[in-house]
Amino acid sequence: MTPSPGRRLRDLAELVRAPAAFTVPGDVLAGAAAAGRRPDVAVAGLAASSVCLYWAGMALNDWADRDLDAVERPERPIPSGRVSAPVALGTAVTLTAVALGLAAAAEGRRALTVAVPLAATVWGYDLWAKYRPSGPAVMAAARGLDVLLGARGGRIRPALPAAATVAGHTLAVTALSRAEVTGAEPWLPRVTLAATGAVAAAAATALRDGPARQGRGRGHRLAVAGGLVAYGATAGRAQARAVADPSPGRVRGAVGAGILGLIPLQAALTAGAGSVRSALPLVAVFPLARALSRRVSPT
Repeated sequence: MTPSPGRRLRDLAELVRAPAAFTVPGDVLAGAAAAGRRPDVAVAGLAASSVCLYWAGMALNDWADRDLDAVERPERPIPSGRVSAPVALGTAVTLTAVALGLAAAAEGRRALTVAVPLAATVWGYDLWAKYRPSGPAVMAAARGLDVLLGARGGRIRPALPAAATVAGHTLAVTALSRAEVTGAEPWLPRVTLAATGAVAAAAATALRDGPARQGRGRGHRLAVAGGLVAYGATAGRAQARAVADPSPGRVRGAVGAGILGLIPLQAALTAGAGSVRSALPLVAVFPLARALSRRVSPT
């Protein structure tokens, strides 16, 4: 029986972890805000490019892991037969091409100087680095470049602290994700939890000493504080549960919460750089992303 178009779309949405894309535009917004850029059509185009590249990476990830998933996660779209391996690879190639096209349309060669290395990093992670010791660092580099993509039309140097903050969080979550199937040794979620605290403290310190302190009002400070509290409550609470019980289910929950926790972290960074208006969509989309993640896993 041929699946309906609606069923095919749902299978593709599961392949690319569609709801997790809500965690991506905030990278670009945080980078743009740090560089002093106002949200405009070009920034929106870069955010769309980032989303497409994220989805490409998810499709490529499942294509590269199809044999392993047949053993460990047979319910995934490829091993279950709901999406063929050629379709998954074609999806990754097409979305990568669309992402680069959107970046070029937004800011031409200036954007491509970041978008091309970002795409290469995503493909390199999925095809080479994922199961190597360097895997978490490569994934962290991809997220850092994603932040700098938003700053490319402005000034990259002021966006480096935000990029490092997002990269640091990603490094910890990616390291934890390696124990999703087997469960973790107790020390690993402890380290991840400590890293979450360190990321929040580093972000608070950087924002206190940066634009948030230079003429920003109470509203900016409250937005930053609220974002960091939500970040800690989302990522940190799940990681604390994994410390108490580092079983595969708890670890997967902590990884999923870590992915979603990027949204309030990005909101704090964006508001702290002086762009509360850009942070508001991230605040609004956070509950939606959490709700959708219960239907389609972000991991």
